[in-house]
Amino acid sequence: MSGAAWAQAPSKRVQIGVIGSGGRGTYVMTVMQKDPDVRIGGVCDVYEPNLERALGEAARVQGSAPRAYRNYRALLDDREIDAVLIATPEHWHHRQVLDALAAGKDVYVEKPLCQTPEQGVDLIDAEARSKNIVQVGMQRRSYDLYLEARKVVAAGTLGNVRMVRSWWLNNHLGGAADVKLTGPLDWEQWQGPAPRRVPLNPHLFRNWRHYRDYAGGIMADQGAHVFDGIHLLMGAGYPAAVTAAAGRPHKPLVDTPESVVVNAEYPEDFLGVFSINYAAMRYQSRNDQLNQLDGDEARMDIGREEFRVYAAGAEETPAIERRSERGFGYATTLHVANFLECVRTRRTPTAPMALGFQAALVTQLANLSLRHGRRMRWNAQARRVET
Repeated sequence: MSGAAWAQAPSKRVQIGVIGSGGRGTYVMTVMQKDPDVRIGGVCDVYEPNLERALGEAARVQGSAPRAYRNYRALLDDREIDAVLIATPEHWHHRQVLDALAAGKDVYVEKPLCQTPEQGVDLIDAEARSKNIVQVGMQRRSYDLYLEARKVVAAGTLGNVRMVRSWWLNNHLGGAADVKLTGPLDWEQWQGPAPRRVPLNPHLFRNWRHYRDYAGGIMADQGAHVFDGIHLLMGAGYPAAVTAAAGRPHKPLVDTPESVVVNAEYPEDFLGVFSINYAAMRYQSRNDQLNQLDGDEARMDIGREEFRVYAAGAEETPAIERRSERGFGYATTLHVANFLECVRTRRTPTAPMALGFQAALVTQLANLSLRHGRRMRWNAQARRVET
């Protein structure tokens, strides 16, 4: 059913096609299946073990297996598919979202939305030309904890906030990662629009997030979430300029650093400072990230599952304290539910293309700053990087 047909005759039934059925893709697929009117109509992956696992998971829930695809364009040609979940590596997002919109499909695409500012502008224009729904997988946009925190900030409780300090700590340096493949991989198709490398490289396939040809490094992977959260809480638009500093990569073989500091300047008169260090100690996931909004009347600390507000002169005891009753995993459930609702109603979802690009852009400018050794400015009116 085309986007135009959905607009004329909305239905509760939604048939989803999954493009990229690795760990995240399969997980989001199972979240979608919690809706009794969702059916997984097709699954596409170029790595056979991923494809077979996802087909089995889908069949376990709905009683019959979806159609199997090994080329995503064939899945997009399936007229019974209403919407697609795109959870492929980052270097494929731009091309696959464009092709999905051209095929008349609604799209849920994992973050980061794209690799370059030019791709982001291209995607926003494509969305504007289409009648399709696009949701970028930045689940804080739908998370009840963050939405409540945004109200606290908007009410002026913190006073003037001139800086937001955020950090994300973990460690991916220790231990030998399992890079063995357990089944066939279409290496040529997996590389897609990226520069060609031969022969097949299992380490690269398993660690693509840390190679600049396929992603923006761990800073971009996690930074898209963090900066989107900052934009949400602060009601901010595009950054005016971004500067970054980094250490050298310590993870063997990769070419992107694991320890990066990003400073984003906003027209709304505040700085967003993000420090990521994946050479730190390991934390429990509920404690591995924090955002601190430094107001002149109060400070807000917000992590994955709780936020606290500390008033000036009383920093030991929170004046406001909220905790998510369902935990951070519930954010994805809420985000998927919002997408499915918008597919049915044709309303704008909580994380459309422009917001997805806005978050990705900060990390793209940060990587450009690292590459060129200078502050990178964004011209929002011209929609381009200033040279």
